[in-house]
Amino acid sequence: MKINIFIFLLLVGTVLTAQDKGNILIKNGTVLTVTKGTLQNTDVLVIDGKISKIGKGLKAGNDVKVIDATDQFVMPGIIDAHSHIALDAINEATDPSTAHVWVGDALDPLDVGIYRALAGGVTASHAMHGSANVIGGQCETIKHRYGTLDPEDLRMVGAPRTIKFALGENPMRVHGEGNNIVPATRMGVEQVIRRSFTEARQYIKDWDEYNSGKTKVPPKYDLKTETVADILKGDIIIHCHSYRADEILMLMNVCKDFGVKKLCFQHTNEGFKVAPELAAFGAGASVFADWWAYKFEVYYSTAYNAAILTKNGVTTSINSDSGELIRHLYHEAAKTQRYGGLSDEEALSLITINPAKQLGIDSRVGSLEVGKEADIAIFSHHPLSIYAIPQLTIVDGIIRFDLKNDKKDMRLDIDPEEKITIFYEQNRHHENDGCMRDAFELFEKK
Repeated sequence: MKINIFIFLLLVGTVLTAQDKGNILIKNGTVLTVTKGTLQNTDVLVIDGKISKIGKGLKAGNDVKVIDATDQFVMPGIIDAHSHIALDAINEATDPSTAHVWVGDALDPLDVGIYRALAGGVTASHAMHGSANVIGGQCETIKHRYGTLDPEDLRMVGAPRTIKFALGENPMRVHGEGNNIVPATRMGVEQVIRRSFTEARQYIKDWDEYNSGKTKVPPKYDLKTETVADILKGDIIIHCHSYRADEILMLMNVCKDFGVKKLCFQHTNEGFKVAPELAAFGAGASVFADWWAYKFEVYYSTAYNAAILTKNGVTTSINSDSGELIRHLYHEAAKTQRYGGLSDEEALSLITINPAKQLGIDSRVGSLEVGKEADIAIFSHHPLSIYAIPQLTIVDGIIRFDLKNDKKDMRLDIDPEEKITIFYEQNRHHENDGCMRDAFELFEKK
């Protein structure tokens, strides 16, 4: 990585860690709690990194930093349920199932993308494996504690385990076309999952028999099968890259056959076709606002997708899958008021409490409530307004982004030789910046 650590420390100032918890009193803001309505001219008191009080006329000691939020909007920190920031290579494109790998082994706290996400009010994200594999690696829910040098500080300790699955063209192209192995078809994708689940179910049975004394020799430990077994046990949430309605139904049917209940679909472009079925299963859907037609299986979608899913009772979020779009998730949420007429609370839920539910962290973040962690974004205008500009982004009560006071040199990792282009102008494929990053380049070289 081309970076001078000494210069980095000068830019960031005091190095912060995950253990740092702040004390802040936000005064006189319009507080958008998301779950408990909108509170005018209200204060939010943060003590030791958690929301201590919400009300009018709150006071605090001299050691508490006071922020005047008059005429500004205070909301929960935005959560991105599908991101690849803080990662480098994201696809272990060597086998249809790579459940034994884990993106937590390769977190990069120096990725300037974390800071840029903070500049968009995003305080947490789901750092995901890519979509080259039917069953990818385990993912990591991270807090955007930019300023630390320790990868461990990015982890949201105690967040549920998650794993990335992928359906459709991506694994078919990488393994079927690229390596002439299963899956080469959508039928093959299903069978990779069924075979892995069946092997994991037998693995659980073998260990149960050994632990109960029925057998004397322990089964061979295998990390890949152990991870899939934890899915069957309900210890890991599946987040599955998906587009077509038929494949969404397929995975729900497979999960029903094996008793898997923790499931969230990613992208879900044809989710509107099967919204009642998603709601009946209890599956989540993390979608784009209006992004499709970048490859054949994504030609059929609608900007009403998020609204239709929401109105059908599906826990829905809007994600970025992009180091650029992550800064604009509040704009993406606002699009659902143009396409679907969602209320302010419904639209804001798409980027706050709903992704928190999908990641299993809604008891800790996603809304402004007493006792929750103080991940907060302050905007100049209502965050669903086109005029909204993030002013401050706070993680655990620590200001991690300050529009007015941060050094401008922090804003960009400048390379004087780099050609600055319009968003995605120099990329031929969406996959290069999202789920298929690295995998497509590897395939092209063969």
